[in-house]
Amino acid sequence: MFPYIEIFGRVIGLYTLMILCGIFAAGIYASVTAKVCKYDNIKIIIFLLIISTGVITGSHLLYALVNYKNIMYVFENIKRIDTPEKVLNAVYYTLGGSVFYGGVIGGIITAYTCIKKDNEYKPYIDIIAVSIPLFHFFGRIGCFLGGCCYGISSKIGFTYSKNFIEEANGVSRFPVQLLEGLFNIILFILLNYFFNNNKFKGMLLYIYLAIYSTGRFLIEFLRGDMYRGIWFNLSTSQIISILIFISILFRQYVLHKESA
Repeated sequence: MFPYIEIFGRVIGLYTLMILCGIFAAGIYASVTAKVCKYDNIKIIIFLLIISTGVITGSHLLYALVNYKNIMYVFENIKRIDTPEKVLNAVYYTLGGSVFYGGVIGGIITAYTCIKKDNEYKPYIDIIAVSIPLFHFFGRIGCFLGGCCYGISSKIGFTYSKNFIEEANGVSRFPVQLLEGLFNIILFILLNYFFNNNKFKGMLLYIYLAIYSTGRFLIEFLRGDMYRGIWFNLSTSQIISILIFISILFRQYVLHKESA
């Protein structure tokens, strides 16, 4: 919609700007909440920075897997990649995008690896679980402004004219990014309510995953960017949503059997 703004002759991408806003908002929320709970708010920031390495890595790796044809193309033309500039271009071509679910999975793996080494990080998981949809809210606003993750053609919507994906332009499209942004901010408010009222302690990450995966599965039907890849008439994110939801159910079943 508005992919960039120009300030003092410099072009600033609004998607990147909104991602930065999301990082700051989530970081400030986590730090302030940790301080109110009399946790070490410096340690939670360190924890977030460590997790962010997993988030970045996971999001780019899943992008590469979803767009595996790009990897195949690079390997087929590997002999032509004979300069440092071409190497960088090849890396950007295969890893240049990001997928939210990849970031979530990478972040969770990194978080639990840290907890195994230092159990003092464990109490921060609930706070971080609440922070995720707050960050994602800003990210989806950035998607709307940047034009990625666009919706299906619809009489109710917006028409892009400067989208970097040519097929998205010139068609009225449903603002699915704004819908998911609204979904995320409601989820943030709900999880924050649970946290402040000491409900579901130690379970908020699983509650987040269960609710988000369900909502994401349904919202995906309103997405129009088919380049993400469709398997069995379902998008990659829908398949991941199903797997996450089944994993949460299986975990609860095992815990119930163990406590019985």
